[in-house]
Amino acid sequence: MKLTRNEAARVLRDHNRFLILTHRRPDGDTLGSAAALCRGLRLLGKSAWVLRNPEVTPRFSFLLEGLTVDTAPEDAFLVSTDVASPSMLPAQYMGLLDRIRLRIDHHASSTSFTRWELVEPESASCAEIIWELLRLLQCPAGTEVYSALYVGISTDTGCFRFSNTTEHTFLAAAACVRAGVNTYRLNQELFETNTLERLRIQAWIVEHMLLLRNKTMAVCAIPRQVETDLGVTEDDMDNISNFPRTVAGVKVAATLRETKDGETKLSVRAVPGYDATLVARHFAGGGHKGAAGASINLPLLEAAEAVQKVMEEVYP
Repeated sequence: MKLTRNEAARVLRDHNRFLILTHRRPDGDTLGSAAALCRGLRLLGKSAWVLRNPEVTPRFSFLLEGLTVDTAPEDAFLVSTDVASPSMLPAQYMGLLDRIRLRIDHHASSTSFTRWELVEPESASCAEIIWELLRLLQCPAGTEVYSALYVGISTDTGCFRFSNTTEHTFLAAAACVRAGVNTYRLNQELFETNTLERLRIQAWIVEHMLLLRNKTMAVCAIPRQVETDLGVTEDDMDNISNFPRTVAGVKVAATLRETKDGETKLSVRAVPGYDATLVARHFAGGGHKGAAGASINLPLLEAAEAVQKVMEEVYP
């Protein structure tokens, strides 16, 4: 059942023990949203935890300090943040799928899989929705809560550079500043500091990406061995899919990576006027017009050829 913000806030108000779930390959939005909701519920006197996600990287681990548990209590009310479909859940969570009661999300392309859902595609980040819910619950403006919100808001908007950024986004960010968040420090850590390994993978991408349609489209397939040889970590690869899109003239970029479990991870980025989901949906994925993704059960080079063909078919 689709809920309004007020209805979702009422559901949260009516329960007292919560467990919050995040998605596979967790980013700043799913983790920031989960951490902010967890801390906010605790400030309201409720019991709340975040289920440990084994794929959390050091870049975002600080968000979850003191918040995680390894198992789901039998009496917990389960909530997912920024999870668009069951396939986005870590494999370890799949046994809990039928127990997830509330889904809070902002993906336009999503699948209903919970009893209740609050989905706002117009929100640039899930964290913006969490901010509104905590306001409705009259949660105190704790700095740790708002730091987590800022991480979610800023990372899903590329530090307010992406086209999904709205007036509402800036209002939420302003609330974080009023709450005492050190946005300068977070921006430095999240957006202005690069390891040598990240710079090396960017250089590799420049040398190996394929430009199509008069250099308006880019496809880059990154072998796992290259990542190993360059010594990059998952933190180094965070949002690397947006890098080919920054090349002058490129309107749509597809980045493919080999995963540990043998799949090929596809990430598509597009400028306004182009829809990234047109490619992702072809491979049973989804997301937003500006950013979408999918998992493809093909070897890397075969997947890249398939993606290239689809891109040339769906875009003029």
